[in-house]
Amino acid sequence: IGDKIMGFFEAFMRALITIAFFVLIYYVGVWALGALGIIIPAMILKVFMVIMALIAILILGRLFYPFFNSGPWWPNRGP
Repeated sequence: IGDKIMGFFEAFMRALITIAFFVLIYYVGVWALGALGIIIPAMILKVFMVIMALIAILILGRLFYPFFNSGPWWPNRGP
């Protein structure tokens, strides 16, 4: 049972790191565009945040619900 818990813990940490990278890329992109003088309207930024939230829900959904886990995102997980 320890291997299953450790496998889940590793998959959970990988999912959190993936989500953190998505957020980091978003904020660095917004910062870089602002530094270049390109101003993005607030509504477009909100739409991008909603898209990122949906991606995060998809990543966590694939982790917690095996029904959604049809791809090779976490190759160490069983069926």
